[in-house]
Amino acid sequence: PRMPKMIFVNLPVRDLAAATAFYEAIGAVKNPQFSDHTAVCMVLSETIYVMLLTHEKYRGFTTKPIADRSVSEVLIALNHDSRGEVDAVLDRGVAGGGRADPNPVQELGFMYSRSLEDPDGHVWEMFWMDPAAVAGSEPERATA
Repeated sequence: PRMPKMIFVNLPVRDLAAATAFYEAIGAVKNPQFSDHTAVCMVLSETIYVMLLTHEKYRGFTTKPIADRSVSEVLIALNHDSRGEVDAVLDRGVAGGGRADPNPVQELGFMYSRSLEDPDGHVWEMFWMDPAAVAGSEPERATA
């Protein structure tokens, strides 16, 4: 059997302990097998992992400068089961050191989205989408 596609989001962080606490607050679980004093692996689901890397460790993977909080390098979207869950995750994220709604709340009826900024300025778009709105729509396959 084929292994499911997995995503590992690698994020540079200034304070590994603070970043770890934030991701634990929004429901991620630390995997000690892939964590040390330079990197922490946070498990969001069976297929989604967030690798928190000290700046020194992150620089080992790229020659580009590390983006600071004044620029947007990526928006990461993460789905949730309900509007209430989106709001609850935002509340937990703020309690864990994040900042709620750096971008406007999106209320589209079939979709509800709020943004949550982690302590290093990485923005997560937490969203709920009505399953009925996407039922029967088959995504196009990328051809590369």
